[in-house]
Amino acid sequence: MKSIEIDRGKRLQAQPTTGHNRFHPSIPPIVSVDEGEEVVLPTRDGVDGQLGPSTTEADIASMEAGAIHPLTGPVFVKGARAGDVLEVEFLDILPEPYAFTAIVPGLGFLRDVFTTPFLVHWEIKDGWATSPRLPGVRIPAAPFMGVSGVAPSMAQLRAWTARENDLISRGGMVFPPDATGAVPGHGPAATEGLRTLPPRENGGNFDVKQLTKGSKLLLPVSVDGALFSTGDGHFAQGDGEVCVTAVEMGATVAVRFRVLKGAGAARALRGPRFSHAGYFAPPEWASPKGFVAAMGMPIREDGVNEGENLTLACRNALLNMIDLLQERGWTREQAYVLCSVAADLRISNVVDVPNYVVSALIPEAIFTG
Repeated sequence: MKSIEIDRGKRLQAQPTTGHNRFHPSIPPIVSVDEGEEVVLPTRDGVDGQLGPSTTEADIASMEAGAIHPLTGPVFVKGARAGDVLEVEFLDILPEPYAFTAIVPGLGFLRDVFTTPFLVHWEIKDGWATSPRLPGVRIPAAPFMGVSGVAPSMAQLRAWTARENDLISRGGMVFPPDATGAVPGHGPAATEGLRTLPPRENGGNFDVKQLTKGSKLLLPVSVDGALFSTGDGHFAQGDGEVCVTAVEMGATVAVRFRVLKGAGAARALRGPRFSHAGYFAPPEWASPKGFVAAMGMPIREDGVNEGENLTLACRNALLNMIDLLQERGWTREQAYVLCSVAADLRISNVVDVPNYVVSALIPEAIFTG
């Protein structure tokens, strides 16, 4: 088993040889492993320690956005070549004792509704996350890595940059390449490197909460050695991570790799796939026995029916759940955070035109008071 060391008391910029926060094929590996060899990767939290235990809502405005997602890696996997598929098996994911959840103005699924910062500090102990900002709530452990990916090829980097620039030109929300806060701080990786906020075909920030211990992630390989990196550990998360953060933590992850030769081309693998041989979380939490739920349909507040608009149905499900939680005594901000860390979003139907239905469910068992 191989491992590396990081000092979580220091920002990634102070230890640039331990990781990076951009995706670019020129970033050199920090460790090389054989196929089947285990490697232990300690990681920083998703904002690189900028929202530690002593911070307040006022600190959210001064966060350095370009430093988001300090990833540990890359790991060079011997024998991996373009056209292969890299299988990443998550052997264990160990939480650090502190975590946070934040409402960040300008980000999140309901960013037009929630414009005031809000910060929750969590204590992680004995398999639960608790916080004085959410009294009478405990969130069960289901740790996973929010970001896991391999390096893009130069051709992919250019193509993906072009399509995101096109989206910007059409009014879309995109974070383009920017060297501010970048690690590496100089050279093509800083000026051309892809920002890590969105996931892409190479993996990245997909925030799939089923990628817990025992899961296997398949990533299409585009460069020699695959150049795998991971970070942004989550102790727990609701579907969608709707306020833009989960229960955000530093973590230590053990992984093992297998190279599926030529499988990327043979299977026409266009993006990540994953599997889990068991329950991704204890079954009473993966499919809670007791819950409250709210539905959403694609109908605007002004009464206009936007038929088959699944995004609007999801938005309305969340707004209805937030109303429900407020009726039970929570503030709007507390309710939004509870949805982000604990709500399941289910696509209940996409056939009953014009009104598709999304349901938001929250387990009753998280409420102890």
